[in-house]
Amino acid sequence: MANTSDQSVDGSIERVLKIKRCAAVVKGGRRFSFAALVVVGDGKGRVGYGYGKANEVPPSVSKAQKQANRDVVDVPIVDGTIPHSVIGRYGAAKVILLPASPGTGIIAGPAVRAVCEAVGLRDILTKSFSSNNPSVLVKATFDALRQLRTREQVESLRGVTLS
Repeated sequence: MANTSDQSVDGSIERVLKIKRCAAVVKGGRRFSFAALVVVGDGKGRVGYGYGKANEVPPSVSKAQKQANRDVVDVPIVDGTIPHSVIGRYGAAKVILLPASPGTGIIAGPAVRAVCEAVGLRDILTKSFSSNNPSVLVKATFDALRQLRTREQVESLRGVTLS
């Protein structure tokens, strides 16, 4: 049961990537519970994801949004793309992010695309390996985004000046 909706509240981008339904069989029949995966970003280099569970869909989405707003990552953006290529891993998933020239657009699957759009990237090439589970792909993408550094950040970390 996939649902991808875009909502702009206060200038932020909120996208529901996945809604999962789980059934527990009890004496009176089936009892359903729902889990939602949400990505939230401002389109200017800040993005977060959340996973919420509840007995109804709207509370699970709101729980996921709250968690996404709590766990926000700052991503360096250079001319609408990322500063360098990077590989993110989480579990079985592996995601490669490559900088792209202007006008390329976002070349990505649905889960990675949602994260890239929420960050505010305009041009990027991506490839995912080994898994097509949206939850794991989002976590692998965030692992890759956390590894990104600008040229200035690397220079200050190393204590050198590159020309």
